[in-house]
Amino acid sequence: MGPISRTGLVWATDQDRSLSARETGFHELRDGYVNLQLRGDRREALNFVDGLVSQGHSVSDIQKYVIAAGQREIGRLWEESRIGIAQEHMATAISQLALAQLYRYAKPQAPRGRKVIVGCVEGELHDFPARLIADELDLAGFETRFLGADVPTGSLLQVIEQENPDLLALSITMPFHVSSLRRVVARVREHTGGRLPIAIGGVGVAHLEDVTRELAPEITADNAADFLQAVDRLFGVPA
Repeated sequence: MGPISRTGLVWATDQDRSLSARETGFHELRDGYVNLQLRGDRREALNFVDGLVSQGHSVSDIQKYVIAAGQREIGRLWEESRIGIAQEHMATAISQLALAQLYRYAKPQAPRGRKVIVGCVEGELHDFPARLIADELDLAGFETRFLGADVPTGSLLQVIEQENPDLLALSITMPFHVSSLRRVVARVREHTGGRLPIAIGGVGVAHLEDVTRELAPEITADNAADFLQAVDRLFGVPA
């Protein structure tokens, strides 16, 4: 397994280099998007996304094979010191806008009758992976509440009380937030009497096997596809 990407941009590990034929077919579009990110051209990046929708590409494909794949490429460039942290931040900000733009076009599946809260553990500032998951869940028909980065545990418990979700998805990218992960899982279980299923996801999960065994969440996944499949299994949806 390769080293963790310090940018923590997507719910995937560096072992995901064996690309599917479908993803390979999007390489040229991904590279065009990355070039706009590196130029810092926010308006043109959004026009680019609009153009892909107009050409008939699905929202899910654009999310996975252009924006998320572009973020992986940005992370690789940073790892190789070919771009600086300011450029990485600029690129990620553009992708946040692009996801919001795509959300306007999204046509979710029929409602599943299930509610999921998605957020980052306290202290975790990389919310792009969790944002991708929240959008994928929304498209799949789940009622989704996305809380973003660095969610204080006390506030999270309040939202759980108000929303009465069927699943809590916690995102962790940087392994040094493991103490925060332990705390939030313990407090959520205490608060809910252990009745609320918990999912733990993000790049950091692949490097926290001992911790995930210790915490024993209902779902553990380091990429969006595996996460959604696990959610379906949890709620009894046939594969």
